[in-house]
Amino acid sequence: MSTKTNIVTVTMNPAIDLACKIPDFTAGKVNRVTQYQTDAAGKGVNIAVLLRKFDLPVIVTGFLGQDNAGIFEKLFTEKGLVDDFIRVPGETRIGIKVLDPSTESTTDINFPGLSPDEEHVEELMRKVGELAEEALIVVIGGSLPSGVSPDVVGRLVAIIKSKGAKAVVDTSGSALVSAIKAGPWLIKPNDDELSELVGRPLKDSRDILDEMRRMNRAGITNVAVSLGARGALFTDGEEELLAKPPKIEPVSTVGAGDAMIGGLVAGVALGLSLKERVRLATSMSAATVAQAGPSLERLDVAKELEKQVIVEAINL
Repeated sequence: MSTKTNIVTVTMNPAIDLACKIPDFTAGKVNRVTQYQTDAAGKGVNIAVLLRKFDLPVIVTGFLGQDNAGIFEKLFTEKGLVDDFIRVPGETRIGIKVLDPSTESTTDINFPGLSPDEEHVEELMRKVGELAEEALIVVIGGSLPSGVSPDVVGRLVAIIKSKGAKAVVDTSGSALVSAIKAGPWLIKPNDDELSELVGRPLKDSRDILDEMRRMNRAGITNVAVSLGARGALFTDGEEELLAKPPKIEPVSTVGAGDAMIGGLVAGVALGLSLKERVRLATSMSAATVAQAGPSLERLDVAKELEKQVIVEAINL
């Protein structure tokens, strides 16, 4: 049993999320905001905040714009996260999320982000290598900044594995392809991302499961595929499970995938079985969909929903 307890999250392209609620949002018209909030975000940051709710030791790293780092630094201090981000000249990008309750839709407006140079990338490689020495799990989350090669993700996975830590990757496109070649411990594409990855439409759960099994055989121990409101499929190479979320009133899907990763990672750190991890992750994802912000405010909301999550063994 590993004595390592640290969890590290890597966010190479964080964002400041401005979520605003606009009923009957219409492009080309004057729209009135009824509610808004600003959050320091990005996949790895969101996951780190969730993990701290379980009192787990979490270190955050990646690239942060030095000109508007204050909102992140405040969050890290408040949540008890160890800040090991590399400061890069310029500003961390802003992402505007327009939530329309009348259509239950989210419109994303993403600003351009940072452009780390080769020296920054190499510094991140060294830093992740050092942090992985004492880490149980290292999570690489989100998109890549402009000019950073997708190969960086695969290199990071290889470094993490070489230090004896579990590499968890939540990204898409060519960055995910790069990660898969290096064989991470866990990946979590959604069904559309998996279809893009294999280069063909996946018709049903059997189709998706066949691809998940193929990834298991290729050395990726854990594969989770989210199916939106229908739930998610999970396999660790031995068990295959389908989780069905409880019926909820959706507010925003922002951060739902991060909550699922957070639940799966927390479950590993807490020594839970696959079934228990799946139940926890699904309830956290559902609780996040029921609120406006990118990060779950209270665990007790997820705890309440956990009783309503249905987890079934798959026989396909």
